Amino acid sequence: MSAKLLEYRGHIRNWKALNEELGITSELPREEREREIIIKAYEKWGHSIADHLYGMFAFAIEDGDELFCVRDHFGTKPFYYYVTENGKLLHGTFIKDIINGEGFKKELNEEMLQLYLTLTYCGGENTFFKGLKKLMPGCYLVFKNGKAEITRYWEPKFTPDSSKSLEDYADEIHNTLTAVMKEVKEDSETAESFLSGGVDSSYVFAMSDAEVSDSCGYTDERFDESKLAKKTADLLGRKNITAIITPEQYFDAVEYVCEYMEQPLADASAIVFAIACKATAEHTKLCYSGEGSDEFFGGYNMYRNAERYGDNLKDFYVGNTMIMKEDEKKELLKNYYEGVLPISVVGDLYDRMEGLDPLSKMSNVDIQIWLEGDIYLNVDKMSTACGLEIRMPLTDRRIFDIAARMPSEYKVNEEQNKVAFRTAAAKVLPEEIAFRKKLGFIVPIRIWMADDRYNGGVREKLFGATAEKFFNVDKIHEIFDAYVNGQSDLWRKLWTIYVFIVWYDIYFK
Repeated sequence: MSAKLLEYRGHIRNWKALNEELGITSELPREEREREIIIKAYEKWGHSIADHLYGMFAFAIEDGDELFCVRDHFGTKPFYYYVTENGKLLHGTFIKDIINGEGFKKELNEEMLQLYLTLTYCGGENTFFKGLKKLMPGCYLVFKNGKAEITRYWEPKFTPDSSKSLEDYADEIHNTLTAVMKEVKEDSETAESFLSGGVDSSYVFAMSDAEVSDSCGYTDERFDESKLAKKTADLLGRKNITAIITPEQYFDAVEYVCEYMEQPLADASAIVFAIACKATAEHTKLCYSGEGSDEFFGGYNMYRNAERYGDNLKDFYVGNTMIMKEDEKKELLKNYYEGVLPISVVGDLYDRMEGLDPLSKMSNVDIQIWLEGDIYLNVDKMSTACGLEIRMPLTDRRIFDIAARMPSEYKVNEEQNKVAFRTAAAKVLPEEIAFRKKLGFIVPIRIWMADDRYNGGVREKLFGATAEKFFNVDKIHEIFDAYVNGQSDLWRKLWTIYVFIVWYDIYFK
């Protein structure tokens, strides 16, 4: 019996080389060609197929009485699975397809709520649906005789090499990105490029053949990076389209985002990204985005504290976010589960990182947990929801391989982050853009949520029936009152609670 491709989503970058090696005609339409590549590659290399693929992918292959499922190295495409009571495997890249499958028992995994209140996303292999798991990045699943066996085929390995100079590494980044950019789009395709005020998206845009960039902005100039984005586009002699997002638009999009995200994600920028995807999809079906370089090359300001954290990292560092501590959750939650701790999500990861320097450890946690659970989930779900395809040139094993060999001092120093990456970007961008201070994807939600003109829906959820079911609402009132009376940093705690309630009411009410 020949192997059969049951499901596939993604984009294979090295298709030309694979076509030649596997004897596939290049005349096939892209979707048909990629499905042919996967089947023939599986027939040739079996379970080691992913070692030969560059790009974004998640797929399932039926091979006789065996089901083989794989997710790409960094987890840019999601993949979920669930074993029913009668030993059947439900699987797919969309949760909705699984929870509507025969034999699925829809139950809330309440322990995930406890982890989520710290992380703001589903970290690790479990989800908010009991028994429904994520196939983690760099893993494949073999299902046979009613049993699922998971194998990790790849994970980030850091091997710092100080024999090269900063300029050597910058040259290697630039040359490799030049090669990758030739693969991310076919000649017959036309792409645009997301552009913020930061170096990542600016570098990708500069290196691409995209003539149009897409940005978001706000009427409040304190939060608006769109003018920086337009300045970059102007310097490159290209067009910029900016969508100005209003508070009304933002809050109106929350239910849409929670529905299509399929899991609660309390990253406030996800709402902005969803609106940006919708606006961009009106005039293109393909867009570049710059995710990956912060985690690979030391882009976050907190990475500068890595040496100070040292061996203590394994006791507290679970990734980019730490919204609530355990004592806060004990006061807030009606059901608190002792021993369900965020650090448990990364415990085995730290065991595998013995001997690494602190910055590499922080990067590794973020690459394997944060990127998968937050960033790539957001990119995939929100683009797919509106029919936009996003390709991320910086998320590539060949790019990561450079970061893996780069000493930490070429990533962060006292004055700057992403030093070597910025040095590479300066080959095609003015220094003022390449070395611009990282601002992050800022959203004025901390102001909007305190404004009675916009926060009626938030109040209704925070103090409503679902909130009563899971939380001590008096505690939510206490946090909300402190927030509107000036403690603006509390917005993230309220937003995290709010997003969960919106999501719960869609999927369980």
